[in-house]
Amino acid sequence: MRLDVILPTYNRHQLLTRTLDSLLAAEVPADLRVLVAVVDNNSSDATRETVETYQPKFCGRLHYVFEKKQGRSHALNAGINATDGDFVGMIDDDEQVDRSWFRCIYQMFSSGDVDFIGGPYVPHWGGALPPWLPRNHAGVIGVVDAGSLHAYGTSHAELMGGNAVVSRAVLQKVGLYSTDLGRKGKRALADEDTDMYRRLLAAGAKGMYVPDLIIYHYIHPDRLSKRYFRAWHLWRGVSSGVLDRRQPREAIYLLGIPRYIFGRAIRALWRILKGMVSFKSKPAENFADELQMWDLVGFFYGKHFYRATHSYGDRYWDRGCRFRAKNSRHRLLEKPTK
Repeated sequence: MRLDVILPTYNRHQLLTRTLDSLLAAEVPADLRVLVAVVDNNSSDATRETVETYQPKFCGRLHYVFEKKQGRSHALNAGINATDGDFVGMIDDDEQVDRSWFRCIYQMFSSGDVDFIGGPYVPHWGGALPPWLPRNHAGVIGVVDAGSLHAYGTSHAELMGGNAVVSRAVLQKVGLYSTDLGRKGKRALADEDTDMYRRLLAAGAKGMYVPDLIIYHYIHPDRLSKRYFRAWHLWRGVSSGVLDRRQPREAIYLLGIPRYIFGRAIRALWRILKGMVSFKSKPAENFADELQMWDLVGFFYGKHFYRATHSYGDRYWDRGCRFRAKNSRHRLLEKPTK
């Protein structure tokens, strides 16, 4: 069994060393061949030199891929293009895998009865938790716990690309990540994972949420700010609106917006007004209600005004079963060139 771990990174060479150390420390079953592809998304720091330093430690199993086009989806696609293993694993550069991560992957796919898996994100806090932090918004900062082992599609949990493994055969059916729905610079679009998850289910792929597939996610202090939460909800709303133009939901619409989104926002506004009149201070609850407004504004803008080009349709599979991207060159190097 061959597993390619795609690790996109951008100007985080210090955090990248922790991720690579965790991959080295994890136990690899004897029948599992692992290759790690670090995708440098046009970094200006010491990312290239860091990969070069670690390559001898990986004994030929660590490769460098350069992707100039900015964006996490571009980086993931470049890593998929540059590899050809049976399975594609995806983690981020601010994460560390648990020692049993590879063993869990091997056990789940050995049965041949699953096409993709995901798991929890255990937080490694970089700062003190503020009193206004809504506990039901942990996913905004990358904290995920969907409970016990269960099949995707049977709960509200979705496959998140920072801790996911997908069979290449299924990726061949559904295509690459959509590059118009992911983060680009300061535009924190965030629905490329949702789009991929929906396409996997639509293709009939079987997925499992596996609580033992653990990664440890570093939560940077910058994420523990109201500004970050507001921007995240706004741009998540924008990307959800764009995705809704492409994949309408089974819902009643009002002004092009699912009516339940309006309902949540109206109820949140009512609670905010009641709190102002009664002078009751509930920082976390009040802020959670405010975020419902940003969701609505973002969705409305994304649905009616934001323009993005549908972007995964121009990828295809060649006879060697490797993705190619038109007008793009992806370099996979044993040793980075200067």
